Amino acid sequence: MKLERLISMIYMLLNNEIISASELADKYKVSQRTIYRDIEAICAAGIPVVSYQGVNGGYGIIEEYKMDKSLLGSYDVGSLITLLQSMSTVFKDEKAMETVRRLQTIRKDNGAPSLSMEIGNRRVSNQGLRLLRTAITARQLVRFDYIDAKNERTNRRVEPVSLLYKNHTWYLYGYCRTREDYREFKLSRMMELASLPEVFQRAHDAAPSNNAYEWMERHRRAEVVLNVSANSLAKAMDAFYDATRNFNEDGSLTLILKIDDIAASDWLISILLSFGEGVEIVEPRELRRQFKAKLEKMIGRYSES
Repeated sequence: MKLERLISMIYMLLNNEIISASELADKYKVSQRTIYRDIEAICAAGIPVVSYQGVNGGYGIIEEYKMDKSLLGSYDVGSLITLLQSMSTVFKDEKAMETVRRLQTIRKDNGAPSLSMEIGNRRVSNQGLRLLRTAITARQLVRFDYIDAKNERTNRRVEPVSLLYKNHTWYLYGYCRTREDYREFKLSRMMELASLPEVFQRAHDAAPSNNAYEWMERHRRAEVVLNVSANSLAKAMDAFYDATRNFNEDGSLTLILKIDDIAASDWLISILLSFGEGVEIVEPRELRRQFKAKLEKMIGRYSES
């Protein structure tokens, strides 16, 4: 209890120019004599607490010891606090919260934050994220069953390198011993995740940048034109946020997007099926044919014998 009080007192002293012994005693429900002993303990730990005499006197930490407030602007500090608070919620990271408390001592305004961020994901358990982060830090091997893009289930043993958060999705980047190569795995497709006692010695580079993704975006060749009805606009704009948009007089929306290969477009057809009658494939004809064949196959399952 005393340690928690001492830590809290340090942050109070960092957040205030001067605070009196009576205020501290009232806050922590202890005597002023106890506060004096606590201040001595804080000083003994190497934190320079100064005593100010007079009517408005009290205790404070010398300014030179505090983080320089000119190093970061309010926007920078607010953004860092928001990010660290989100991380500490997901990972239960006490060090991140300690950093938040220190940053709050140099924040110039205490208004509502202009940025809000949530890096959690309902499709991914925070427990799994914490397990992987611990394994990355300890260089422990992990194992899990994985459903790949072909809907095949395989058991993987991976040397975890880093966690990636992109496009609202968490990924694990690491060296897959099963495939003997580096891979990215969606956490939402993992099952039976566990860390193993084996510690790997191999040195790994960080995950590659998004340059490869940007290159693929530039080299997409197949153009798809969709007509979206007015009652499906929000869903279409969420699903195809990077498409070219043209709004029509009747309230519908024409979308133009590019994909790698029409022949490998099952993922796109799956998305379009979720729109029901709210979308029509205008071009190309090959994609219209594939979509129609999928619909006919589905209808066949529900035909009465």
